[in-house]
Amino acid sequence: MRPAGNVIIRAKAPADHAMIRHVNEAAFGGSEEADLVEALRTAGGVLLSVVAESDGLIVGHILFSRMWIDTAAGPIDAVALAPMAVLPECQRREIGGRLIRHGLTALRGLGERIVIVVGHAEYYPRFGFSRAQAGSLEGPFSRESFMALELSPGALEGVRGRVRYPPAFGL
Repeated sequence: MRPAGNVIIRAKAPADHAMIRHVNEAAFGGSEEADLVEALRTAGGVLLSVVAESDGLIVGHILFSRMWIDTAAGPIDAVALAPMAVLPECQRREIGGRLIRHGLTALRGLGERIVIVVGHAEYYPRFGFSRAQAGSLEGPFSRESFMALELSPGALEGVRGRVRYPPAFGL
């Protein structure tokens, strides 16, 4: 299935839960990410959940949740971008990019300052994420795929510490 009409980006609605699960399972070839979405939603850790819809069907989804950077001076709020999924047959059509840009704009509007992602080192830098911005942060993931983005210039200046994901991530 390829989107036949215009793809719209919108906030997730309660009726979307089953399709969001389907999109994540199809995109990742298993249930781990879909289970993560449900665990974060159940725990109340979701800051922003956005879908891409085409002809009444959900074809993409992105989730942003609260996380923290534990520093010597105390925890700093940050946002985890995870997961982001697009149906395999709809990939490479800029749906993921639209979801990311929409989400980052909304997070800026909410006053969020830092976003962390673990993802493809060739994909996420086009949205401003970089390993360099995550350079003074410690995390449970490979340095190759561990990136940060400042939504507010200077938000990571002088910040050193370990990232802490919500318990739903199982880390």
